[in-house]
Formats: sequence, structure tokens, C-alpha cells
Amino acid sequence: MITALHRAVLVLLTTAGVALCAIGPGTGAHAQEFSLADADAMQAKLTRMQEAAESSRASGALPLRTSLSESEINAYFEHYGPSFLPPGIAKPRATLLDGGRVVARAIVDLSTVRIGGEGGLFDPLSYLKGTVAVVATGTIAGSDGQGVIRFESATLAGIAVPKQVAQELLRFYTRTADRPGGFQFDTPFAMPAQVQAVSGERGSVTVTQ
Repeated sequence: MITALHRAVLVLLTTAGVALCAIGPGTGAHAQEFSLADADAMQAKLTRMQEAAESSRASGALPLRTSLSESEINAYFEHYGPSFLPPGIAKPRATLLDGGRVVARAIVDLSTVRIGGEGGLFDPLSYLKGTVAVVATGTIAGSDGQGVIRFESATLAGIAVPKQVAQELLRFYTRTADRPGGFQFDTPFAMPAQVQAVSGERGSVTVTQ
């Protein structure tokens, strides 16, 4: 079952620039396969975090801090992503840099993208068809129970796109019944599972409950 915590991790770690980005075909790191052991380690940490959020903690208890490595995150998406990723998103990957910066990559099937409830493709993207590589850069941060995603840049099929196009993709791929408008760049949102803070550095992110 995909919990609110799973969705929060999905958003915080792979939507720093556009939406749920994934790595496209290539060589070197792009061809890397991630281990099931790392995926299971990530799953165990998410389960522990969810259990901590649902348990009664004694007053004055020390905060629970969970470190998620870049390899664990990418392995989790590689092995378990197909069970919860939205249609049209394949192979999510994230590179974690200092200061909470994230470079996220994806293969996105633009034929699945419908914006605004009218059934039409978002006009600025209408000249791009089929499956394209998406690369996005941004920052993630969280404090006092509030998270925020800040946009830096994004490309689709190697073509730079403005922030408003990236925003529409983010909104589309992060819609839920509770949040039909999806997430907004630069707009704080309440983090689930009693998560109080999120901080990133090169190769890892730390979640504090």
C-alpha cells in the first residue's frame, strides 16, 4: 500500500524541478542498475518512519532522524516504482547535491499528459510527441513540518522549458483526491507522517520526525 509518506518521499526526492523525473537511455551512470538490497533497505526505512508516525511517542522523546542514501532512493524507484508511479513516468532517478539541490531525470510519455480537465494537451508541449527525456534541477527543503520545492531549470528532449511549463507537469503528476491541484513550486505544503524537517547533502537526504 502506498502511504502518504511514500508520496511525500516521491515528491520531495524526485520533483525538485519538474515532476517525477527519470533517467533516459545513455551510458555510464545512466545505465546503472541498482540493487534489490538497497531497495529493501529503503522500504524498511519508510516502514519504520510510518510506524513512528502512527505510534504514541513519550513527551520529550528525541527526534527520529532517518538518512536515505541516493543509491537506496534510486534502487527503490527501480525495483518498486512501477507499482506506484503515475502512468507515463518511467525509471525515476535523482542525483542529490549539497544544499538540498537535486538533479532529477525521467522518461515521460507526453501522450498521457492532460492538463486543466479539458482533455487537451498543454499547448506549449503540443509540438513534442511520444516519450521524451526530462531533466530538472531544483532544491528541496523542509522545516517546522512544512516542505517546499524550488525550481531552477528543466529541459524536455533537450529543449529548455520555462517554469510555467514545468509547473503544469508538476501539478499533473502530483494530483491526489486530497490535493486535486497537485503541488506548486515555491509554495509550502504540510509534510505527512509527522515529518518535521528535511535536509539534503551530496549523496543523501535526512528526514526528521
